[in-house]
Amino acid sequence: MNKLTMTCGLFLASISMAAQNVMDVNTKKMGAPIQSTMYGIFFEDINFAADGGLYGELLKNRSFEFPQSLMGWQTFGKVEVKNDGPFERCPHYVLLSSPGHQERRTGLVNEGYFGIGIKKGEPYRFSVWAKAPKGQATIRVQLIDENSMDEKQEFVEQTLNITSADWKKYTVQLNSPKDDKQAKLRIFLKGEQPVALEHISLFPVNTYKNRENGMRRDLAQALEDLHPGIFRFPGGCIVEGTDLATRYQWKNSIGPVENRPLNQNRWEHTFDYRYYPDYFQSYGLGFFEFFQLSEDIGAEPLPILNVGMACQYQNWEKESAHVGQDDLQPYIDDCLDLIEFANGPADSKWGKIRAEMGHPAPFNMKYIGVGNEQWGEFYYERLKPFVAAIRAKYPNIKIVGTSGPVPEDVPDATYRFADGWKAMTAQKADLVDEHYYRDEQWFLTHGLRYDTYNRKGPKVFAGEYACHGKGKKWNHYEAAILEAAFMTGFERNADIVHMTTPAPLFAHVDGWQWRPDQIWYDQTQMFKTVSYYVQQLYATNAGTHVLSLTMNKQPVANQAGQNGLFASAAFDSKTGEVIVKVANTSKQQQPIQLNLSDIKGNRTAQTLTLSHDGMDDENSICKPELIIPQKSTIEVKGDKKQATLTDQLAPMSFRIYRIKK
Repeated sequence: MNKLTMTCGLFLASISMAAQNVMDVNTKKMGAPIQSTMYGIFFEDINFAADGGLYGELLKNRSFEFPQSLMGWQTFGKVEVKNDGPFERCPHYVLLSSPGHQERRTGLVNEGYFGIGIKKGEPYRFSVWAKAPKGQATIRVQLIDENSMDEKQEFVEQTLNITSADWKKYTVQLNSPKDDKQAKLRIFLKGEQPVALEHISLFPVNTYKNRENGMRRDLAQALEDLHPGIFRFPGGCIVEGTDLATRYQWKNSIGPVENRPLNQNRWEHTFDYRYYPDYFQSYGLGFFEFFQLSEDIGAEPLPILNVGMACQYQNWEKESAHVGQDDLQPYIDDCLDLIEFANGPADSKWGKIRAEMGHPAPFNMKYIGVGNEQWGEFYYERLKPFVAAIRAKYPNIKIVGTSGPVPEDVPDATYRFADGWKAMTAQKADLVDEHYYRDEQWFLTHGLRYDTYNRKGPKVFAGEYACHGKGKKWNHYEAAILEAAFMTGFERNADIVHMTTPAPLFAHVDGWQWRPDQIWYDQTQMFKTVSYYVQQLYATNAGTHVLSLTMNKQPVANQAGQNGLFASAAFDSKTGEVIVKVANTSKQQQPIQLNLSDIKGNRTAQTLTLSHDGMDDENSICKPELIIPQKSTIEVKGDKKQATLTDQLAPMSFRIYRIKK
């Protein structure tokens, strides 16, 4: 070999090595533990997430408590609305009487939420509280297709005899012979004897865990499949309400479901361009159900309670909209009573209610949040007595405060991010809830966000975040990949970042107000977005300890010379595997080389990959698996000192490697 050939060879080798994007992973030294709460979910009743979504009830306004008592219902014949029913906080009901002629009909029809979704072969439980003023009466209960070309509109019918002049609950099962997304429920009065009907309900028998007041099975299962470590509920802005009268009140959401009062949902009217005048909260999905669901899916519950403040966005400079400093005790009591409801013995005041609802054992709640997206001295001063009271009575409960609605200081704004952190640190909050909905450029340039945080104060809870594409706020592929890239910073900084929950969680395809969202659905079907799969990939490949991963001795977070790459590494002590996550946010294919110290010999690594060509593409009801993770393997070469993995990452892609150590 001559000198020229040798020189050219060395030159080409150096170019190859430089282009290889070499990353060094120290698999020998364990870093910070990764909390089991690191990746979780956040539920807020927006986009018809509860009634019409996760909550299994199929009928709208089942207790006639909407301000317009018959909203959601069509009536015919002689139907009267009464308000002296058997349930104190839900007093309304309907009285059906004879229309006066045998050829006329009396009854009512419920439209459900954008239609009642019925599946072929599935059983449905119809229930009603009823009384017959004259001792007995009969109704016909039907599922109908008003647009059917068949001879009959009804495709299921059952007759129900009401046998008492006193209020009693009656139940009958309807078995569907067909699929129908736009079905309706119809009730006919049969005969001439009047009947009073209250809390008219229709549930799938096959709810999640087959509970009578249960969750829609496919949507709840999608939550379980995420393997979340933390479950934040019930909001969000509904914790505050447009005003304090419409704030979420957990005590109204427990006890017998028939006696839970209606609450106005602040998202009914917030966006006039996506306006839904029939959007209310039945509280059928209440705090007991939230705790139970947390337990079912293996997540720690994180309830958020009101701090005595209405939504600051909607009440600028209105101190009268909030509770005075001297009048906070009922709100403080709500926090203390909730902890007793969740954790107290079955013979305590609030623990007894939990036990009567079917859960004698405590839920073992460990966290509580006080306030949502609040900011300024107005919030900081109100929070102090809450912290003092909780610390005094329940010193082991971890308190989550908030740094406000944005992730950095905003010039000329009424809130400052830095002030929020300063106040939470001074009050010794355990975690600080940060929120950020930002565009692509923000996610690309903030990969090192948490590397410089103070390690001595509260821990980070990224309680709401999502990449809102600039000019295209939907669930497109590009935004999900940028979220995946940014999340490597969560993992790398697991010593300070203890919880994360993207937002929002659910959206009805016909009733949404906010996007992007994790899970979309109609009356009978659902699909998981690419962002959902990103979360699932992280949660199911979290590992137990951080490992050092560097490129030229620097963290890999799209810094200069890193070619749009983001990366992090972890060790899973349960499986003995090294887990490396790499996102390529560049528009070119990127070669990478992983040098894995302290791994000897050849082996095969498992891979999971998100890769797709169309940046604006997304999954849908029609194409629910257009973009999903793909499994594969790749060979790892090793000697006596270390193993080396070389690969080519497609443009705008995310890949996870699992390597047995």
